[in-house]
Amino acid sequence: MTKSDLVARMAEDAGITKAAAEKALNSFIGAVIDALGKGDKVTLVGFGTFSVAKRAAREGRNPRTGEKITIPAAKVAKFKPGSKLREAVK
Repeated sequence: MTKSDLVARMAEDAGITKAAAEKALNSFIGAVIDALGKGDKVTLVGFGTFSVAKRAAREGRNPRTGEKITIPAAKVAKFKPGSKLREAVK
């Protein structure tokens, strides 16, 4: 499913225009990005939780040369599915 497919589905289900649905989706995405950027969690009960995890620095290898390289520490976005989502996927 692409973003445009999701917008069309939201518009149909909510009985609103595609433009309004896209605006709502963009607002949701922006709010999640802002919250994660501040280090907060976003929890949607039954659907899941978006959070930020710290990945430690580690050693890796360049696949072309086999040379050892250091992969720096980073913060990454993480998603943990909620109970309703887990059940729907089973």
